[in-house]
Amino acid sequence: MSESITAFHSEVSARLDALSAEARNGSLDAAVDAMVESILAGGVVQAFGTGHSEAFAMEIAGRAGGLIPTNKIALRDVVLRGSRDASILSGASLERDPSVVDELFDLSPVRPGDVFIIASNSGVNGSIVGLALRAKEAGHTVIAVTSLEHTNAVDTKHPSGVRLSEVADIVIDNKAPYGDTTLQVSGGGGVGAVSSITAAFIAQLLTIGTVNRLATSGKTPPIYISANIPGGDEHNKALEDLYKDRIRRDA
Repeated sequence: MSESITAFHSEVSARLDALSAEARNGSLDAAVDAMVESILAGGVVQAFGTGHSEAFAMEIAGRAGGLIPTNKIALRDVVLRGSRDASILSGASLERDPSVVDELFDLSPVRPGDVFIIASNSGVNGSIVGLALRAKEAGHTVIAVTSLEHTNAVDTKHPSGVRLSEVADIVIDNKAPYGDTTLQVSGGGGVGAVSSITAAFIAQLLTIGTVNRLATSGKTPPIYISANIPGGDEHNKALEDLYKDRIRRDA
């Protein structure tokens, strides 16, 4: 077991080191610029991911140390707020279905000037590519977080024939390998997936960069503090009220 821990730590560390080095050289600057521009203009960062990539959207929207003007779009919204039956949430078919996009987009609290950041390791599922296309058609800047190694090795599942990375204005490589796993198990199979770890790191770097830029511009950054410290709820609600009907914080 100790050898596997060491090997996985090495795989994760190498990728985080690479992301850090690239970020220091400006790889995230365009994404931070887009987020800052949107927020200064009164916009909201719309985050979307399906499957395990929903965790990325959760890192962007609604957590301690994160930006208040952020909203998480979730596939389940078409059931909670739309016309779809809960049975469609079973399995992975919904995230591959491009027909869900129009309803999902229309149900979301999106306004002109919002910026979209969409995470998908594969970058080829129908709902992911479809929402990116719909956001672009509506005039929004789209930032993609995806594995370039994986997405370039597979065919898209969207009828347009394009991948998320080919739709987005700004593309951030999460450094995950093809198939996501980093270690091979004796007898076959892979373990040690890294895309959730690297995506969370990217989300935090984007948040840090955006907050620093807002502060430098003279604006007090609208950020959450933990609800589990005294005064946290009051602080957060006061700032959330500034974006009433623009952001959702569902359980």
